[in-house]
Amino acid sequence: MATTSYLDLNRCRPLPPSLSSLSACPCRPSAVTLPRSRAKLGGLDFSIDGTRPVVGLGPTRGFLGRHRRRLIAAVARADPDHLPDGNAKQVLGVHKGHELSVNEDAVAENQEKASQLKKRIVFGLGIGLSIGIVVLAGGWVFTTVVAAAVFVGAREYFELVRSRGITAGMTPPPRYVSRVCSVICALMPLLTLYRGQIDVSVASAAFLVAMALHLQRGNPRFAQLSSTMFGLFYCGYLPCFWVKLRCGLAAPALNTGIGASWPILFGGQAQWTVGLVATLISFSSIIAADTYAFMGGKAFGRTPLTSVSPKKTWEGTIAGLCGCIATTVVLSKIFCWPKSLLSAIAFGILNFFGSVFGDLTESMIKRDAGVKDSGSLIPGHGGILDRVDSYIFTGALAYSFVKTFLPLYGV
Repeated sequence: MATTSYLDLNRCRPLPPSLSSLSACPCRPSAVTLPRSRAKLGGLDFSIDGTRPVVGLGPTRGFLGRHRRRLIAAVARADPDHLPDGNAKQVLGVHKGHELSVNEDAVAENQEKASQLKKRIVFGLGIGLSIGIVVLAGGWVFTTVVAAAVFVGAREYFELVRSRGITAGMTPPPRYVSRVCSVICALMPLLTLYRGQIDVSVASAAFLVAMALHLQRGNPRFAQLSSTMFGLFYCGYLPCFWVKLRCGLAAPALNTGIGASWPILFGGQAQWTVGLVATLISFSSIIAADTYAFMGGKAFGRTPLTSVSPKKTWEGTIAGLCGCIATTVVLSKIFCWPKSLLSAIAFGILNFFGSVFGDLTESMIKRDAGVKDSGSLIPGHGGILDRVDSYIFTGALAYSFVKTFLPLYGV
C-alpha cells in the first residue's frame, strides 16, 4: 500500500492526506488512522494527526517567533476554511485581540501627543511673555536672566560632553573643570554689562582653564582642552552679544511711534533704543522662522535638509526663511527701524541663517551624545539648550550687522 502525506509550505497551511489513496487496498478498512507526523517552518509547528491538520505555535525565539500571532492571523484571514473550527476560532480571536491592543496603543499615543502639545503651548506662551517683559526691562534684569540661562546651558553642555555617546570616542574634561567653566560662562554677561567688552576676560579664563587641564592628575588629552574651549565660546562668549545688542546700543530710536507714547513710568521714549528694537525684531523673527519651518515641513516636507537633523527638510527651511523675512519687514514698518527695506530684508536673512546654524549645531552635539533632549528643565520643551539653540549665534550676527553695516545704526 502506498501512503502519501502532502504539506503545502508555500501557502502555510497543512492539507490532510487523501483517504482514497489510503484505502487503495481492499483488504484494509476505509477508516485509517495515521501516526502523528510533524513539520517545522521557522517558529511554526505543522502537525498532521489523522485527518485533522493542526497549526501550532513554536518557541518564541527568532523573528517568526516574535511575530507568530500576526502570521497565523494572516493565514486565517487569507483562507480560514482550511483550518478546523476550533483552531480557526482561536486564531481569529488572537487576531481580534491583537487589533484591539493596537487600537488601544494608538489611542494612548494620541493622548500622549496631545498632552505634550498642550504642555508645549502653555509653557511656550509663558516663556514668551516672560522673555518679552525681560527684554523691555533691559539693564541688569535682562543681563541677570541671560547669565542664569547661560549657567544652566553650560551645565547641560558639559553633561552632554560626558555622555556615553561622546565619551566613547574622547576623554571628557574633569568634573571640577566643567563646574568652573559653567561659573565663568555665567559671569561673562555680567562682565559685559559692567565693562562693555569681555575680550580680555575670555582670553584670561581660557588660559586659566588650559593650565588647570595641563596640571591635572593623569594624562591630559587634547579632546579635554578642545571640548572645554568650545564650551567657553559656545555657552559663554556668544550669548554675551545679546547683552551688547540690548544694552550696548543705547542710541534712541527716534522714529519709533510706540516710543513717543510709552508711559514715563516705564522709562518713556528714552526706553526705546536701537538695541531694544533690534532685540525685539531678532527674537520675533527667530520665533517666526521656527514656526514657519515647522508648519512648512509638516505640510510640504519631502526632501531632507541634512543627516544631522533628519526631520528638517528643504521645504520647511524655505518656508522658515520666507516667514522670517516677512516678520522682519512687517516689524521694521511698525517700529520704523531700520529705515531701508533692503536693510530689513538683509537683517531677516541674517537672523534666519544664524538660527538655523545654531539649531543644527546643537542637534549635532545631541546626535553624538545619543540623546533626544539636552535636559528636562522645561516640560514639553526639554532643556535650556533645546530652547535657546537658535539664539546662540544670532546675537553675534545681529550685533555685528547693526554695529558695522547700518549707517547711524539704521536710524
